[in-house]
Amino acid sequence: MNLPHLLKIERDLRALSLEELEWVLELITSQVQEKKQISDSFTDVKYMNEQLAAMASDLDIQSEIASINNEFSVTEMDGLKKGLTKW
Repeated sequence: MNLPHLLKIERDLRALSLEELEWVLELITSQVQEKKQISDSFTDVKYMNEQLAAMASDLDIQSEIASINNEFSVTEMDGLKKGLTKW
């Protein structure tokens, strides 16, 4: 922390009126909430990435994905025929 900077802010706050202090308090509250939301978002993204990595290395999930890919491989090939006709 930058203590001299914070001490200056404290001194400046003492010079404000009650109305000005309330305005500053609302501003600070809003900024704190925004930073918390951003922090929570990063935490959520990190958690999701960890879960995806765990799922990607799970043998049961890998087996299920392979099964799904096999099941839909014929369907995928249907759309890849050369010279598709119009509907």
